[in-house]
Amino acid sequence: MVCPPATLLSRARDILKGSGIALGAQDCHPLASGAHTGDIAAAMLADAGASAVIVGHSERRHDHGETDALVNAKARAAMQAGLAAIICVGETERERRDGATLDVLGRQLEGSLPRDARPATAVIAYEPVWAIGTGLTPTQGDIEAAHGFIRDTLNRLLGAESRDLRILYGGSVKPGNAKDLLSIPGVDGALVGGASLKAADFYAIVSAYGRPHSG
Repeated sequence: MVCPPATLLSRARDILKGSGIALGAQDCHPLASGAHTGDIAAAMLADAGASAVIVGHSERRHDHGETDALVNAKARAAMQAGLAAIICVGETERERRDGATLDVLGRQLEGSLPRDARPATAVIAYEPVWAIGTGLTPTQGDIEAAHGFIRDTLNRLLGAESRDLRILYGGSVKPGNAKDLLSIPGVDGALVGGASLKAADFYAIVSAYGRPHSG
């Protein structure tokens, strides 16, 4: 799946037609309609060809002050419009230093995940904020622990419905580390940021995955 800016969705839809590559968007408004100049409703994204939308990305949470409740509302809006919600969670560098990673993940999942989420309608993306665009990555043990905690939390919140819900890793995923990151137990795919802007790098990451539903 590729998730270009909203201005490129229609063009990307035409380019991707028949390719087997899905199209997603980067954000949506929490309401289905209304006077919200400058915002884009989930139904509008679906009309433009998107089948999924990222909600709660760390840059939205920190640049725009998005709360877990708002992320939850956006995820619900996405699902009601027939889109899969890619729900992002992750800790800042300070929270990591304070040993609060799992507390933060638990709180964000509790607040951001609609309880009617299902494998076909939601994906979780773990993106440690301190690793995004910095070239730094958590250790494989840290990532496995975080994904294991997320899986346990999903099981608690959703029960058996969570079994096949995918958990992606995002944070300085590059051609040089993609194969190792994607082989970590509990990592079902990658949410690729900066490296997706370079075609050769993105292709190398997708090739390292080797399955058709990488994020």
